[in-house]
Amino acid sequence: MSKPSPARYRTTNWSSYTAALRQRGSLLIWLDKDMTWLAPHDGSPGRPALFSDAAIQFCLTIKVLFNLPLRQTTGMVASLLKMAELD
Repeated sequence: MSKPSPARYRTTNWSSYTAALRQRGSLLIWLDKDMTWLAPHDGSPGRPALFSDAAIQFCLTIKVLFNLPLRQTTGMVASLLKMAELD
């Protein structure tokens, strides 16, 4: 018994196919403008924390998501903040 040939699909609407491929590569990152990047002073002894826990978690998420080293992560986060017009 012979194996049936696989179905062959043909693209007929190239403009929507190209648009779908272009959209597949898009990246959307939402940044909350009300998020505090600097850590509040908690009054405990020792050196105060510089960044908030939310800011550190955001940077680590970007690092793991894109498999970046630390220096590239800081550069990418800085450019994202600059594009979002955040300090």
